[in-house]
Amino acid sequence: MEILEIEEKQQLKREAAAARLREIADALERHNGLTLERNGKRIEVRVPDRVELELEVEVEDDGGSIEIEVSW
Repeated sequence: MEILEIEEKQQLKREAAAARLREIADALERHNGLTLERNGKRIEVRVPDRVELELEVEVEDDGGSIEIEVSW
């Protein structure tokens, strides 16, 4: 049973996307998780010491994608 799912999609400049990834990485390293705010509520997601990291890169003629997934 899924307790929480948050999906976020937005258009950013490449530099802003990189900054957001750094914020997430810093939060995982320094605070052992993420703190999100949605609809006036604060949600804390604790991440254990050991995780699985998946990186998927797709490049096509008309575009591409980089997907990064951290799971436990």
